[in-house]
Amino acid sequence: MGFAHGAGFLLRGLRMWRQRPGLMLLGMVPAVLVLVLLVGLFIAIVLLADDLIGWATPFADDWSDLWRNVLRVGLYVAVILGSLFLSVVTFTGLTLAVGDPFYEKIWKETELMLGGEVPERGVGWLRGAVDGLGLVALGVATTALVFVIGLVPVIGPVVGPVLGVMIAGRLLAGELVSRGLEARGMDRAAQKALLADHGSTMLGFGAVVQLCFLIPFGAILMMPAAVVGSTMLAREVLDGAGGEGRGIPG
Repeated sequence: MGFAHGAGFLLRGLRMWRQRPGLMLLGMVPAVLVLVLLVGLFIAIVLLADDLIGWATPFADDWSDLWRNVLRVGLYVAVILGSLFLSVVTFTGLTLAVGDPFYEKIWKETELMLGGEVPERGVGWLRGAVDGLGLVALGVATTALVFVIGLVPVIGPVVGPVLGVMIAGRLLAGELVSRGLEARGMDRAAQKALLADHGSTMLGFGAVVQLCFLIPFGAILMMPAAVVGSTMLAREVLDGAGGEGRGIPG
């Protein structure tokens, strides 16, 4: 068990495109809607960032052209990269918030395919939306951290994005895996205890999904597969813990 094992769950999820293409196409609907929204916002930022940076840095008007351009070009690049990263890390939360009924269908069908006892009901749209918006908030915090680290000379532009992918990936994995665990009556404390020995597996799964989201249109294709893969991951952990897992009633 480890990082590579966790990454393999996304590959297992991708196989569902061959087995149940209709089901997976259903999962693309909310992803497409959110992607259109985020692309529109990103284009607006690209067009307006230069003027906003000029407005926010009036103190540089009296600087020499060289240093004024260095400051403003650097800020422009930071804003664009930060906006891009923010779009990536908030995509999943927004998609889960608006598309819970779609992903609950994929989750349920995957559970049935895996066999064994399957919860009759999922977490519900309201809880799914709240959890999705919570993931958006965590994504914003992660982006702020990456932006600050990115300002560190030399190592910042490298360490920041790598650390951001790892943190965002781990948060993403936790949110996706929680669906099957919450449906079985596990609260957050019980989930944390159950997953305590599977940190590298969770990180591997989440990081590879997050990296795939950086590929143009990758998020649309990968989101349904991520739901399938996370369901399989949750079932493996539950089976390893004795079927229903620690801390689950009945």
